[in-house]
Amino acid sequence: MSAEVALAAGYVLALVLGAFVLEWLSRHTQNRSQQFRTAGFKYDGAQDLWVCHQGQQLWPREFDRERRLVRYRARPAVCNACPAKGDCTDSDEGREITKAFDPWPHSEAGRFHRGIALMLVGLGIMILVVAGVRHHTPADLALLVPTAFVSLLAGWWMARDLLAHPVDFPEPKPAHGIDLRRTRTAASNRDRH
Repeated sequence: MSAEVALAAGYVLALVLGAFVLEWLSRHTQNRSQQFRTAGFKYDGAQDLWVCHQGQQLWPREFDRERRLVRYRARPAVCNACPAKGDCTDSDEGREITKAFDPWPHSEAGRFHRGIALMLVGLGIMILVVAGVRHHTPADLALLVPTAFVSLLAGWWMARDLLAHPVDFPEPKPAHGIDLRRTRTAASNRDRH
């Protein structure tokens, strides 16, 4: 077996492992960021709202189609009169929490990091092809073929989510049959009074 083939196989496995580490780190970073933004708040999935530590409810006010997120906002009158306002928000329009509509890895950040991870796996597969063309003895192929199989399997696992959810996302269906455009208008009218 050629030393070049052994080094190539080891490098490719390191690239595949690096792709999975990148996936884990980016998912972990997104989860930590969400926990930081919502610290002290509890999400009620049954009613699709957030509740602050003072008991104020933050209802969905807007769906941002461009950024693919839902904005939840508390009533300004209640937030401005709250004794904990200084620790919670500096906005005079009430506390706002945003929640990504798309789960990981279908968010923009998730798709970006998944693309980089796929590029690492693709680079590894290209290295294996070149190594196989240069060194194609049975002993060399005995190491290259299983390494290629592992790399292709990892690439397929990462690519299947991207292929199942193309970039041109379908129009979202609001939770509980709520028309968020009407909700946002009604909420802004209610906040003015």
